This record gives sequence, C-alpha cells and structure tokens, in this order.
Amino acid sequence: MPQTTWLQATFAVSFLSSCFGFYLPGLSPVSYCDKATSESGTCQNNVRVFVNRLNSEHSVIPYEYHYFDFCIVPDEYEGSPVENLGQVVFGDRMRPSPYLLDFGVARECVSVCRKEYNLKDAGDQEKLRKLKSGISLNYQHHWIVDNLPITWCYQVPTINGEGSETYCSTGFPMGCYISRDGTPRYPCPIQSEALTKKQEGYFVYNHVDLVVMYNPTESDESGTAASARIIRVDVEPRTVDHAASAKLGNACDRSSAKPLAIVDTGDKFALNFTYSVRFVENKEVRWSSRWDYILDAQPQSKIQWFSILNSLVIVLFLSGMIALILVRTLRRDIARYNQLENSDDAQEEYGWKLIHGDVFRAPHKGMLLSVFVGSGTQVLIMTLVTLVFACFGFLSPANRGALMTCAMFVYVCLGTPAGYVSSRLYKMMGGDRWKANVLLTALFCPGIVFTLFFTLNIVLWAEGSSAAVPFTTLLALLGLWFGISVPLTFLGAYFGFKRRPLENPVRVNQIPRQIPDQSMYTRPLPGVLMGGILPFGCIFIQLYFILNSLWAHQTYYMFGFLFLVFLILLVTCSETAVLLSYFHLCSEDYRWWWRSFMTSGMTAGYLLAYCLHYYLTKLDIGGFASAFIYFGYTLIIVFLVWLLTGTIGFLATYWFVRKVYGSIKVD
Repeated sequence: MPQTTWLQATFAVSFLSSCFGFYLPGLSPVSYCDKATSESGTCQNNVRVFVNRLNSEHSVIPYEYHYFDFCIVPDEYEGSPVENLGQVVFGDRMRPSPYLLDFGVARECVSVCRKEYNLKDAGDQEKLRKLKSGISLNYQHHWIVDNLPITWCYQVPTINGEGSETYCSTGFPMGCYISRDGTPRYPCPIQSEALTKKQEGYFVYNHVDLVVMYNPTESDESGTAASARIIRVDVEPRTVDHAASAKLGNACDRSSAKPLAIVDTGDKFALNFTYSVRFVENKEVRWSSRWDYILDAQPQSKIQWFSILNSLVIVLFLSGMIALILVRTLRRDIARYNQLENSDDAQEEYGWKLIHGDVFRAPHKGMLLSVFVGSGTQVLIMTLVTLVFACFGFLSPANRGALMTCAMFVYVCLGTPAGYVSSRLYKMMGGDRWKANVLLTALFCPGIVFTLFFTLNIVLWAEGSSAAVPFTTLLALLGLWFGISVPLTFLGAYFGFKRRPLENPVRVNQIPRQIPDQSMYTRPLPGVLMGGILPFGCIFIQLYFILNSLWAHQTYYMFGFLFLVFLILLVTCSETAVLLSYFHLCSEDYRWWWRSFMTSGMTAGYLLAYCLHYYLTKLDIGGFASAFIYFGYTLIIVFLVWLLTGTIGFLATYWFVRKVYGSIKVD
C-alpha cells in the first residue's frame, strides 16, 4: 500500500476513535488527601458539593435549588462557579451547598439545617405548596462533586418482565408521593417498603447517604491512600422523621428511621435535613474513564448502528438513481445535443434542453431567497464546525454548556460567509437593492430566532424559572449580534458586491417561455412533500435521542454518530433536490430556484410533525406554560433546520444546473 494511503487510513482511524471514544482535552484531575497532607498545597482536603437546577420529565420549566426552600449557604451567589454562556442559556445554575465533606472522613447523620413552618402563615403555606408540587411532578436534584454528577441507582423491571436490573440516573428525586393503596407514583422503593396502607402523603427526601469512590494515586508506608482522585459518587435519598427515630436510637439509622410526610394539620411542621458520607477505595477504575458508567447507562449506542445502516441504505438508493441519470440518460442527452449541427436537427430538441433560455431567469422574490440561502450557509458552516469540535472531545458532557457556547460564538463569527453568499446570489439575479439585501441578511433570520427566544424568556421569567436568561445576558447576546455578526455580514456583502456577478453558462431569453401543464407528480406541492421524506428518514432515529437529551434530561454524547448522520443528511438533501429538479426540468418547468430550496427544506416540516408526535406520545407534561415553552423552542429548531436543509438542496441544485447547461452547445 502506498505511503499516502497508509497516512490517510491512519488519520481516518484516529478521527473515528476520537469521535466514538470519550476524550476530555483541557480537563485536569484534582487530587484529594487528608487535612494534614493538604497543607503542602499539592492536594486538597475539602470535597465541595455543588447543587444545580431541578428539572422534571413532567414539566419543561426548571427551577433553582433555593426555589423549593432547601438548605442553602448564606452567600450562595458569591461562591458559585463562573457559568459560561451556554450554561446560562440552558438554565444551569450551579451553587455551593452546605453539605461539607472532608476527604477520607466518614460521617453519620450530620445535621445541615432545620426548616420550621407555621401552617397558619401564608408564606410558609406557599413554601410547602411548592414542595408538594415539586414532589408530585417528580422534580430531580442534580448535584455535582469534582465536576462529576452524583448518580442514584435503583432497581427497575426488565423489558421482558422477568426480574429487575440496576438503572443509574444522574439525578435523584426531591421526594415521593404515596397514594392511599401504598403505591408510589414514581420509583421510591425505600418508602414503599416502610409504609403501610392508607398512609397517603408527600414525603421529602431530607436525608442522603453519599458514597464517594476514589482511586488512590499515592500511598504512604501503611498502604493508606496519601492522595486520590474521585471516580464516582453515589447517593441514596431517604425521608426520615428524626424526632421519632431518635427515641429508638440513631435518628438516621436505616432500621429505626421512619418516613416523614408533609402534613396539612396542626400549627407547625418541621424538616431536619441530614446526610451521611463514607469513602470507598476503588483501584479498578481510572480517572480518565470515570464517566463510562454514566454514559454506558444511556441506551443510545445500542441502536445507533441501526440508524446509520438505515441511513446508508437510503443514500445508496439515491446515489444509484443519480448515477443512473448522470451516467446514462443525461450523458446521452448531452452528447446528442452537441452533435446537432443544422437547424432541422435542432427542432428535435425536447425536455430540459428546450428551456435553456429560461432556466437562469431570476425567480420571484429573489432577494428573499438570497437572504435565506446566505443565512442557511451560516447555519451550515456553524453546524459542521461545532460537530468537528465535538468529535474531538472539546465539547464533551464534562464541559457543561460548551456545546451551546461554541455554536453561538461560531455562528456570530460566520456573518462574513452569510453576507458574501447572499450578495453574490442576489447580484447574479440582477438585483440592485444592495442595502436592503445586506440589512435583511444581517437582521431578518437572526431577528426571527431572537424574537421567539425573547418571547419564551418572558414566559420563563413569569414562572420564576432558572431557565430565564438574565437581562444582562440578553444584552450580551445583542452585543454579539450587533457588535460582531452584523459588521461581519456587512463586510461579507461588501466583498460580494465588489466582485463581478456570476456568469451563467447560457443566456436568458427576453420573453419567458410558457410552461406546459404538469402532471400531478411534477407539480410543486407533491414534489416538495416527496422531497423531504428521504432526508427525514435518515435522521429520525437520531432525532429521538436528541429530543430525549433536550426534554427528558438525558446525557447526549454520541457525537461521532451525529457527525456521520449529518454527512448522510448533507448527501441525501443534495441528491433529493438534484433528482427532483431534474425531473421538473425534463417536464419543461424551469422554476427550480425556490423549488430546490423547499424540496430539501421540507425535512423541517416532517421534523415539526415528529416533534408533535413526540410531545403527544413520549412526554407527559401538563400546563399551558410547559406546552408553550416546548413548541416555542421547537419552532426555533425547525426554522434553523429549514434554513440548513433548504440551503443544502439549493446549492447542490445550482451546481447541477450550471454543470448540465454548461456542457451543451447553444447558439
């Protein structure tokens, strides 16, 4: 094998291994040790526990930790880690917690705080109402230790119903609701065993048992770990009536602890929050692979290859049809047309050759089309660059918010290609309103996205959600838009208008040719509807996992598969648009401009239908606000996908039409 081939193969293997593996560049491990050793400064003793927003599968509105009146530190904002732009937009709110851990020091039943409620006070009644509401909707805690999510493992029935298996989640519920027949609404096995029938109520998990697993990196003479790295943290939440259990011995002992329900009778109600912690040594798991048990618990990789094979079959089918047209039909037509030497033979022309004088006629609403193609080019390059960075591990789940931050910064920095493509296309169409073109390119499509986002943010503000973007962040987003993206769009449009317009391979007739009556299959609407089915068929399985990561709060990490699916989508949209445009040209219909954009852009229409199906069948959310937020963000995603896929189809068809009509001899 030649040396260059070996180098290409080596690069391909390295790229795929980085895509499908899990590599965290830029993240350095933290070493922990006992208090005496930590004074040297090479390691630290304090293991900090951070709390994040609480969310639920039954509501798309997340809330901050203090919203439910849990134990907080006095200055929670002062000790909070700095959040990047992606974390703020996604609603992550990491705050320091009062749960204090010293490495290697086991503790039992440590008191965190005590909450007392006067049931006659309106403010305390509202706090208890929020607790009950959060428990009934199964809101989940998300705690973080050493940049690693704390996991809650419990038993779930197997698919075939025989036995059970352990499932680990990166969140644990804030409580459990038990009906009168003793059946929990959500998984809470500890309480369901302890409760008797006719004991209905809302139970707050006011005690947690933490298990911190570590891998020793250095040991002293006695064999005890002198320094170590945390590789896993498990939590087991419980609800404990400390006052009743203290009379039987240890207030947090598992055998004597009794569940504590939120009551509606009496004058006062109290909640004691406690925790226990123990440290377990584990030499089998290395720090670099500590995320594996979290990612392996996700069912994503089990059917990803089926999605890829399904998409590849569609691509091979389309490629075969394209090859059949280009190699046999189209090449034969071009050869025959180029052999015509007299006018009598020229009368035998038919099909797509007859409309050579109209195929490059400027379309209706050409400025709007150029604006959409320019903005779609911006989205296309942004998606490609972001996926490449994600494949190499720079945007892994450990870098929280990095994916969204990268996407937004790459998007605003790509204003130059948007302005350049839009201006070149508009000038090629013969347009002369260059000021309107550049303003629409810079403001129209981003304005639609920002308007939808701002409207949704108002609803989140009204609900008191942590996902509501602060006003200062909105100003920062506007600064990125008008301070970076808009000037770069103007710069790209300047270079685009300064260059000579693209020369078409054939001249345009002054009088447009009459389009003959079309059959049902070559009319615009059936063609557009058919054009979006195949690209959507390539991505709909991947969409399920993406929607789960957005709305069911699962971790998405299969960026290698996503990159391959994106490439397949790129090829499928291009081939579909080219194939249908060729059929329309053969039926002497030269209106391919908008049709090529809408044909592949119809993929977004099927995406909207799938999101509606996902909402009705997979999600169990209620309330107008949750539905409004879901469909609002869905519209933003659908609009961006429409620009992306429409631009792919248009650019591929434009290249195809220029190649075809540039290969024939026209008088």
